Order: sequence, then C-alpha cells, then structure tokens
Amino acid sequence: MQIYLPIAELSLNIFLILGMGGAVGFLSGMFGVGGGFLMTPLLIFVGIPPAVAVATEANQIVAASVSGVIAHWRRGNVDFKMGFVLLIGGAVGSTVGTLIFRVLREMGQIDLVISITFVVFLGIIGSLMLVESVRMIIRSRRKGAPRRKLHIHYWVHGLPFRMRFHKSKLYISVLPPLAVGFLVGVLAAIMGVGGGFIMVPAMIYLLGMPTAVVVGTSLFQIIFVTANVTFLHSVTNQTVDIVLALLLLSGAVIGAQFGARVGVKLKGEQLRALLALTVLLVCAKLFFDLVAVPTDTFSIGPVIGR
Repeated sequence: MQIYLPIAELSLNIFLILGMGGAVGFLSGMFGVGGGFLMTPLLIFVGIPPAVAVATEANQIVAASVSGVIAHWRRGNVDFKMGFVLLIGGAVGSTVGTLIFRVLREMGQIDLVISITFVVFLGIIGSLMLVESVRMIIRSRRKGAPRRKLHIHYWVHGLPFRMRFHKSKLYISVLPPLAVGFLVGVLAAIMGVGGGFIMVPAMIYLLGMPTAVVVGTSLFQIIFVTANVTFLHSVTNQTVDIVLALLLLSGAVIGAQFGARVGVKLKGEQLRALLALTVLLVCAKLFFDLVAVPTDTFSIGPVIGR
C-alpha cells in the first residue's frame, strides 16, 4: 500500500514507514536516545531527500521521546532539574544549528555535510562506548573485582556555579550540562537527531550520572530541543513532511513503550554495549555509501572534444 509524501515528493509503502517508526521507537525507549541517529539514515536509504529527512525526523523524535519519558517517569528515573539545565543549552544550540543548516542548504552542501557528520560522530562515539562497555562487562565477571567509585571526578567538576542534583546524587557546576545541551542542540538541527547518542555517554562519563537516571533525563531534554528544531525548520526551511512524520510517530509511540520495558531488565554496561554496536552498524553503512562507486556514474564537467 503506497502513500504519497508531498514534501519529499515520492511514494513509499505505508507499512515500511510504520515499521521503521516502531523499530526506532523501541530503541528510543530502551537506550534513552531519540532514535534520529538511526531513523535519519534509514529515511535517506529509502530515498527521502536528506534535508527533508533531517527536519521530519526531528518532529517524529518528539513523540517517541514523550512516550519514553512517561514510561521512565513512572519508574522514577527522570532527573527533571538536570533536564531543565540541559534544556537551556539545547534551546540555544538548536536555534544556532538551524541557522547553520539554512546557510549550508543555500550553498548546496547540506547533503554531504549531513553524511560526513554522521560518519564522524557515530564512529567516534560508538567505538569509545563499545570499548568501555566491554571492559566493564569483563570486569564485572571477574571474581573479587574491585568496586568502582560512585562518581569519577574530572577537571569539569571543579568549575564554578555548582548546583546540587538530588536525583542524580551530584553536586557539580552547571557549565558542563549547559555545554552538552548546546552541542546536542546544534547536532539536532543539522543531523535531525535527538542527540541521545552523544547525550547519554556525556551524562554518564562526563557528568557522572547513574545510567538508570540518564535514560529518562536524556529523553526529557530531547522532547523540547527537537520540538524547537521542528518549529524552526518548518518556518525557515519548509522541509517538514507532516504526512511522513505522522506515520513515523504512530509506530514510534508504541515501540517506545516496549523498549522501556526491555531496557529496565538489562544492566547499564549491557545497554551501552548494545547501543554502541547499533551506532557502529549505522556508521559503517553510511561510510560505505560515501565511498562506494554509484551504479550509474555520470559527470557534470565539460565534454571534451566538442
């Protein structure tokens, strides 16, 4: 059953779209990520123009994140105070990112920038998370392994403007959360992602938050940042396909509920390892598409001999 997408200007199978939304929503609820790092490439793979995929996916992430936050809030796994601090940085970052997106689109370089940015960030983050997760799994299986400290302190914990976050058991400067929120906001606008694949490891390794609280808090911040991105893209770039977004979020809302139930049954290091493998698989596919020779080669240069 085909359905026409007016902004993307093509027809796709409606069940394919619903299935992609459900699968990414499942990952959203389980890992605490918006799912855009997976959905945006998937949309590009099935033929959606990158600019439309980025803007539309930001809209779909809103619904998936709301569904995931509700599930984690019921379990008491959301640090709303930390979420609001991250949100302030994210709101500013998403506004700046939308302006950058518009400039790159006018230059005709947005498609290439989106692909390269995905490959770089997914490759780095996925590799680091996988190495650390494997180490933790091996360490946890050793008998008599030394117990880790609750928090590892870095130089960022000595910064000024400290604030106490009771839910996360932290007393740290608000500057690192603001910086993380800003970076994620920029990436959300340019890449069409919620930023969870950066937000989650940053909250765990940089801020020192417990993994159980990180998932719900990350989704809470993603809701408002991606809503801002969706509004700005629709107003400034007119690249939001509402038909595609509605189909994706219909599947995502259901998938997120099941993902949240599975996520609470896994250990923190297991969750991070699965997320890392998923990130690296998507990265490998995008890298292959960048370097592979297209089946239909063509040239835009002048024809010699005329």
